Amino acid sequence: MGRVYMQKLDGMFYRCCACHTHLAKFDDLMSKTFHCRRGKAYLYKNVVNVVVGEYEERMMTTGMHIVADIYCTQCNQNVGWRYEKAFDESQKYKEGKFILESPTM
Repeated sequence: MGRVYMQKLDGMFYRCCACHTHLAKFDDLMSKTFHCRRGKAYLYKNVVNVVVGEYEERMMTTGMHIVADIYCTQCNQNVGWRYEKAFDESQKYKEGKFILESPTM
């Protein structure tokens, strides 16, 4: 395991509520209409300074997906998940995108 270099974002961005590590740019926000167990969740094109966990099949409100939880690189807090695969054709736009849970930012 090598040294971890944190990426700093310019402009306006969201950050981890526990350690203030930069997570996503405002410009990468795609939707605020998502929900999670802890409340509101936001869909992003890209996030930084996260570690992707193990992928698993998970039943969501919009159907079955293959997802992996994502964790803040600095403090290891679970901050959301990454969509790897959507089985429903109407949900394919989520593939490769990230959810950040509002209570963690």
